[in-house]
Amino acid sequence: MGRDTIAEVITSIRNADMDKKRMVRITATKITENIVKILLREGFIENVRKHRENYKDFLVLTLRHRRNRKRPYRNLLNLKRISRPGLRIYSNYQRIPRILGGMGIVIISTSRGIMTDREARLEGVGGEILCYIW
Repeated sequence: MGRDTIAEVITSIRNADMDKKRMVRITATKITENIVKILLREGFIENVRKHRENYKDFLVLTLRHRRNRKRPYRNLLNLKRISRPGLRIYSNYQRIPRILGGMGIVIISTSRGIMTDREARLEGVGGEILCYIW
């Protein structure tokens, strides 16, 4: 069986956020680079840099954490994988779900590349729903 790189990236980021880690290292592919660019642009992560080790490329992400000592720690990132290799979920641009009334984002793989739900609605394209982030 093949590997689900998108699920690995989402799980790595979610686990690092729950464990209050500041940095995460994930493998670099075109899909993961596009997803990380969206996360950076939307403000879910602070910084991204590319790292090469033993002829393999990695992305090192700097996560954003809330530091409030009065309240218990609360995760900033909530990520959920929707479409998976065993069950692909597709949607046209009119039926793309809104996460928390527009507060969260949906990452979609379209014929014009990987984009957020807002961009897909503006361009009028649908595609495969990869994940929800809120």
